[in-house]
Amino acid sequence: MTYDVICLRPEADSLRAGVKPPTSLKITFRAHDDPELPALMGTARALLIGAVGPRLPAALFENSTVKMVQVTGAGVDRVDEPTLKRLGIAVCNVPGGSNYAVADYTVTAASVLLRRFAWGDSEIRAGNYVKFRARMITENLASLDGLVVGVVGLGTVGLAVAQAFHQKGCMITYFDPAPRNPDAIAAIGAKSVTFDELLRTSDVVTLHVPLLPATKGLIGNAQLATMKPGAILIQAARGGVVDETALAEHLASGHLGGAAVDVYSQEPPPPDNPLFTLQGDGGRRLLLTPHIAGVTRQSIAVLHRTSWDNVERVLVRGEAPQNRAY
Repeated sequence: MTYDVICLRPEADSLRAGVKPPTSLKITFRAHDDPELPALMGTARALLIGAVGPRLPAALFENSTVKMVQVTGAGVDRVDEPTLKRLGIAVCNVPGGSNYAVADYTVTAASVLLRRFAWGDSEIRAGNYVKFRARMITENLASLDGLVVGVVGLGTVGLAVAQAFHQKGCMITYFDPAPRNPDAIAAIGAKSVTFDELLRTSDVVTLHVPLLPATKGLIGNAQLATMKPGAILIQAARGGVVDETALAEHLASGHLGGAAVDVYSQEPPPPDNPLFTLQGDGGRRLLLTPHIAGVTRQSIAVLHRTSWDNVERVLVRGEAPQNRAY
């Protein structure tokens, strides 16, 4: 049997979000390592994949009949760009589908770290209520109001994050060589600064850049050392943007006030990831989540509905694809 679309996500992912895959298309749902996948690629017209998962080998697309790859998210780094460009295969994503979810995550994570909510929870459970409450009061912990938040990458997601922090009374600085929405930036009074100045002056640094050669290892030992003592780092961009060994060292030393990490250089991260070995106060300053910053019931519905609509638009109606990354 031949199919119009190969979907490398379980059908349940769409159905759970209240989105039914289009009945106008013949769809097969497979795993990325299905041994039949290469043969199926020789007859299908489109491939639908999640933004998170193992990278697909370039050879999978050679001699295939696939003309469109639809990603149910913003990131398109699971496929080899030069190969797909050479083959003329359109790669489409859903920019902004997780904006509000990621913005909610970053603001929440920053508050949890600044005010030590998770740390306080563990201390109370350990029987240290009186001592730790006194410590929290003595250390004069800050809320978000009035803090400087530096946003690295002011694209669709970064702008939503900046707007969310602005609503909490924060002053916004950003580093982005080519911001997309000058009017929205001006509306929140965000200030463009150099990367070095952003690191030196921000109370919270939040990352929202894709994983590219220019951004791999963007935050390493030198950049962490430049950050203000006690500053918070939010890593909800792409694994590999932050040097995890360096981050662990700066948390252990007490230089950073905390970090929230949602993405990892290897996913799932191995047990020997340096962030997992942190002990004492360094470990308590760290909030770990399993790549779910953009995952909510609402965002998943948007991502799947938009993705399936775009595939149907191209394969059934013969129209040009929307949100083409390249």
